[in-house]
Amino acid sequence: MAPQTLTVALMQMACSANRDTNERHISEQLRAAAAQGVQLVLLQELHYSRYFCQSENTAHFDLAEPIPGPGTEQLSVLARELQLVIVASLFERRAAGLYHNTAVVLDRDGSLAGRYRKMHIPDDPGYYEKFYFTPGDLGFSPIQTSLGKLGVLVCWDQWYPEAARLMALADADLLLYPTAIGWDPEDSADEQQRQLDAWQTIQRGHAIANGIPVLVCNRTGFENDVSGQSAGIRFWGNSFIAGAQGELLAQAADQPELLVARIDMQRGEQVRRIWPYLRDRRIDAYQDLLLRFRDQNQ
Repeated sequence: MAPQTLTVALMQMACSANRDTNERHISEQLRAAAAQGVQLVLLQELHYSRYFCQSENTAHFDLAEPIPGPGTEQLSVLARELQLVIVASLFERRAAGLYHNTAVVLDRDGSLAGRYRKMHIPDDPGYYEKFYFTPGDLGFSPIQTSLGKLGVLVCWDQWYPEAARLMALADADLLLYPTAIGWDPEDSADEQQRQLDAWQTIQRGHAIANGIPVLVCNRTGFENDVSGQSAGIRFWGNSFIAGAQGELLAQAADQPELLVARIDMQRGEQVRRIWPYLRDRRIDAYQDLLLRFRDQNQ
């Protein structure tokens, strides 16, 4: 059962190409979070390395690791020592030639509470994730922790209301999105602002449509494309925490930051009583949601 109030933190960081450097920064920030009374920390997507999906390169598979493995072992020790629930993001090696983009949850006793494998895998210029990641096979199931049920999703999942709804229908207390999204430096300032606004709006919409808080932790900083095929990605930061009506509780700028906020976990109940979307859903009329597209000419 979730506590009445929850102090959470988002660890927005610029990643180094050196894993040890990233690990030290994560450890320092987790200690800083614990010192501020934080109970739950969300890390950004693929935080142990640069965002390697800007190009297709088989050598990058060497970055993958098993679960349990080095990443979960490091975070488990810190979770237990600092009494934190930690939501982290790993490049999972499941078997030779089989890899996933996987979020893991470490509970306050250091145990691996569960994992979520990214379901929606993009394949766009600068984001060649289909080359690296097999789509998830664990479904949309919240992970039970000592602080409540966490509906963990990953990055591209954040554009799909179906994913958020299914987590809500499984009684998630929070929606959490580790993310790696940014601008093409060659896009105009107007286009960049439209993209950022759309990204924030749809996720605040998930909070509103489901009556539960949303936590979004994004990367920050510029990462060049080592292949030279593109101008690189300027990750836009702007991590944020929204309440059950989509209200912004805290938002980061476009720089490294430990963003802390306190969430009233009882407001979701109050909001759902006055906006009973789950009550009024027409589940008898949604069959076409199972179609790829409803072609009126066939």
